[in-house]
Amino acid sequence: MKTKILRNIFISVGMLFALTRLQAATFITFDVPDAFFTIGTSINPEGTITGNYFSGVDFNFDGFVRAPDGTITTFEAPGAVNGTFLGLGGINPNGTITGSSTDASFVDHGFVRAPDGTITTFDVPGAVNGTGPSGGITPNGTIPGSYADANFLAHGFVRAPDGAFTTFDVPGAVNGILTTGINPEGTITGFYTGADFILHGFVRAPGGTITTFDVPGVVNGTDPEGINPKGTITGAYTGADFFSHGFVRAPDGTITTFDFPGAVQTRPIDINPNGTITGFYTDASFRGHAFVRIP
Repeated sequence: MKTKILRNIFISVGMLFALTRLQAATFITFDVPDAFFTIGTSINPEGTITGNYFSGVDFNFDGFVRAPDGTITTFEAPGAVNGTFLGLGGINPNGTITGSSTDASFVDHGFVRAPDGTITTFDVPGAVNGTGPSGGITPNGTIPGSYADANFLAHGFVRAPDGAFTTFDVPGAVNGILTTGINPEGTITGFYTGADFILHGFVRAPGGTITTFDVPGVVNGTDPEGINPKGTITGAYTGADFFSHGFVRAPDGTITTFDFPGAVQTRPIDINPNGTITGFYTDASFRGHAFVRIP
């Protein structure tokens, strides 16, 4: 009897502790002053957030940085007549931000914003029709992305911390490349469009070796979205049903597919160092819900 009482006490204490932790969770909302809406797009380990807001002053997209103490600093990249965009860029642990800006001719240019607020714009040599960082920024400042040549064909690039560019093409990429993620080691993932006009996945090792891949049995496209420090990739593929389903690709190339139970569509977005995946799924009513997939 005593053992049972003690066990119940321990269970009750544990439940109380769990409840306390749940009650301690706090949501903080914030808006950039004079903004019609504010969107956070990236957060670093220190809790610094960057993103976009649509201004009620110039009716344009501009960038912001929110410090952990709540201080908000807004900014525009030089020459950003038609907007400063952070959605495909990111922020690294020391607060360096990357993104793109659109000039008066609606051509995109890349930029890097240092923690002190200094902004450096850049274009890949040969990028006649735009430079777009995409996939984030590593702790040391390496940036992946895509650029468009005179024929509007997209090619990949890597910008080193010293500003040097390495450009690359994926074998079989007839109709363009988009990078979607980079890990701290510099391994890049993304997708390309082949002559079949279907998306295919690729992985580019830090040394430049490129491996292409498709989810087994995929019919209508493979779309990698995130990569973790180990090189594990998650994303979605489109089956014969034209719906999205999830996949995980291990560093050795092994691919595991999955769907959220009962979901019509499953769309993984990112993966953390231990392999936990987040994303969203749609139910039979096509309502969207977030999910977490634990390894």
